[in-house]
Amino acid sequence: MTDESQTPAFDAQDATTQTPTISGPLQVVTVGNTRYTLLGTAHVSAQSADDVRGLIQGGAFDAVAIELCDARHHSLENPDALGEQDLFQIFRAGKAGMVAASLALGAFQQRIAEQSGIQPGAEMRAAVEEARRHELPLLLIDRDVGITLKRIYSNVPWWQRFSLFSGLLGSVLSRQEISSADIEKLKEGDMLEATFNEFAEQSEALYIPLISERDRYMALRLAEEAPPGRYRNVLVVLGAGHLKGTQEHLSTPLPASPTQEREALEATPPPSKLWKALPWLITALVLTGFLIGFSRDTNLGWQLVIEWFLINGVLSAAATLVALAHPFTVIATFFAAPLTSLNPTVGAGFVAAGVELYMRKPKVRDFSSLRHDVTALKGWWTNRVSRTLLVFLLATLGSAAGTWIAGFRIAGALFG
Repeated sequence: MTDESQTPAFDAQDATTQTPTISGPLQVVTVGNTRYTLLGTAHVSAQSADDVRGLIQGGAFDAVAIELCDARHHSLENPDALGEQDLFQIFRAGKAGMVAASLALGAFQQRIAEQSGIQPGAEMRAAVEEARRHELPLLLIDRDVGITLKRIYSNVPWWQRFSLFSGLLGSVLSRQEISSADIEKLKEGDMLEATFNEFAEQSEALYIPLISERDRYMALRLAEEAPPGRYRNVLVVLGAGHLKGTQEHLSTPLPASPTQEREALEATPPPSKLWKALPWLITALVLTGFLIGFSRDTNLGWQLVIEWFLINGVLSAAATLVALAHPFTVIATFFAAPLTSLNPTVGAGFVAAGVELYMRKPKVRDFSSLRHDVTALKGWWTNRVSRTLLVFLLATLGSAAGTWIAGFRIAGALFG
């Protein structure tokens, strides 16, 4: 196994082959009789897209690997992919937060495109198009973006999660122009890294799932999809920020069977037993509080029940009002939230989103304009798809707040 650093005037095949001068950094790792040519690209750069086209058109490569997962590749090929999904099933599967985060990242991406005049990810799109044109195998080697977000969430301390969320929200909803310095940072990584860059530089807990793990993951995927001997020369297109780490992993012996380690990097730690039991524990405590109240005095018992319903119902319904939900959605949430808070298998957000979908079913134009609409704060409320997501998320938050506030009220009335 050898490792060669290459200058921009790189010749992928041999010294006699003329290839275009490229702007991005290159690393070549030879394993057996297979050469992995790693091209570090800029996420916001027309030149990087030209580099990719020039190298593939040179005819030196018999396979192309890119820093995309199946989901991001599908989104690249079909920008309206969300319109093919059943929103109700998204809520049922608990993926509303993930979809909202993906839309927020997409909104940030669109703003960059509008300000820089360059569509982020143009180099990946060029790799896909050229691989198809030259009938080359296209290998998707990055980890699923949803898994990466989940591993980020589970890896950082709980007190840091709010700052991550608020940072993401602020970066995608701010209408200030993105500075040239921020765009330069994008030239060293992908959209995830750009969004969380400030935190990743200061937090090892964030750096590991966002950068380090993905370097290792992509090397393992290459060992699976393009093991030594299967192809002669593989072009690997990845963000410049991943070049050094991925090259180092390829330059050291990889497991003979990389699948097991790759699957370990795809696993998301299960919630703790305490966290899973907490909703049932809260339900048991509230119901016990009702029983104690009625055992002491019937009026006290009814007072506790009424306060529970009013606090939980009002806060959840008010949250849906913030999302400009349909009046029937607000009413349904008011009556449903106090009951769903006592049943951990059904959430108030699920009921609210279901009613909102029934009353205001998204139209085709809502899906087609979704990515553009969410680039503006107002668009999250005017588009029926994003507004339904807001209804779900805000109703869930309102119900959670109502549960804790009402719970403390019950405890104060009984033991205060």
